[in-house]
Amino acid sequence: MKEVTMKTISIPLPLLVLVFMSVIAPAKAQNAASANAKAVSASAKPSLTVTATQVGQAQMATKLTANGSLAAWQEAIIGSESSGLRIAEVLVNVGDVVNRGQVLARFASEAVNADVAQAKAALLEAEATAVEAVTNADRARGLQASGAISKQQIGQYLTAEQTAKARVAAAKASLDVQQIRLKYTQVLAPDAGIISARTATVGAVVGNGAELFRLIRQGRLEWRAEVTSADLSKIASGMSVTVIAPNGEQAQAKVRMVAPTVDVNNRIGLVYVDLLPAKDKKLSNAFKPGMFARGEFMLGSSAAMTIPQQAVVVRDGFSYVFKLNPDQRVTQVKVQTGRRMQVNGAEQIEILGGINAGTQIAASGVGFLNDGDLVKLVAAPITPTANPVPATKK
Repeated sequence: MKEVTMKTISIPLPLLVLVFMSVIAPAKAQNAASANAKAVSASAKPSLTVTATQVGQAQMATKLTANGSLAAWQEAIIGSESSGLRIAEVLVNVGDVVNRGQVLARFASEAVNADVAQAKAALLEAEATAVEAVTNADRARGLQASGAISKQQIGQYLTAEQTAKARVAAAKASLDVQQIRLKYTQVLAPDAGIISARTATVGAVVGNGAELFRLIRQGRLEWRAEVTSADLSKIASGMSVTVIAPNGEQAQAKVRMVAPTVDVNNRIGLVYVDLLPAKDKKLSNAFKPGMFARGEFMLGSSAAMTIPQQAVVVRDGFSYVFKLNPDQRVTQVKVQTGRRMQVNGAEQIEILGGINAGTQIAASGVGFLNDGDLVKLVAAPITPTANPVPATKK
């Protein structure tokens, strides 16, 4: 039998140690890295405490904004209808509210009263002459058949009768003229309204047609909105309008008429808007003719995605929101904003794109957040907002 001999291979100890370390070291390094990551994650602190909200949906009004001037609806010019008379009394001043037919001023009427008395006397004389002429004419008619008087004399009596009657009519007309002059010694308001200007002064002698007062008829004001030709077709009579005074005060108004023409120089058309008085039948002092005001035409409403105004931050001219991730970190998302509206005193802003309805976003402290920040969520106070859209369950 042959003997089998086994040879023993001897491995140097340094090489064996090197092989062992090359197998064990990667596993230890991986475990150490994982442990370090867990330690860092456990020790990380939220950078900010925020409240959360969801992108909701609501009906938002579609508005068209325009600028224009306030003016009187109609401004009546009240002038003198008498000539050469002296103003004896002025009874109203600028800003006074007057009624139709109210006396605004009086002229000295002594001369006119004398003319009226003279005209009355002339009328009485003409009537007396007419009575005699009628009597003579009646007598001549009775003698016409008997032939006691000639036909020529009869004709003279009949002509005298007609002439006397004509003189009576002329005297009456003259008296009417003088009475009209006497009536014109009182300047009356042609309509109810507000005195906007006064040039009448006591003692002045004015000519026929001279301006004495200006009156804003019925106290009505209108806003003459300047609208581009592209937007003019969107406006119709009866449309509701909110007019905003220079101090921010608002008044409800209604479109009365859209101008039938457009200015060829700037392609701007005028829209005449009646300002509606308040319950006390008077407009606020914030609205005066000649003021420049801004207004919003209510074109309708449409559905829109909305979020609170404070959830939007503007950086470098762009609008952003911070989306909340499941790991309590935020992602900065660029969005497009649109219309704005007030809901129970809170301002909501429309989101046109960049984020979907139902997405949960940070609602407070967004101005201090950056992309990837870790945040802590707290319950938001219950306030009425736009109708939220529930997030879909995955």
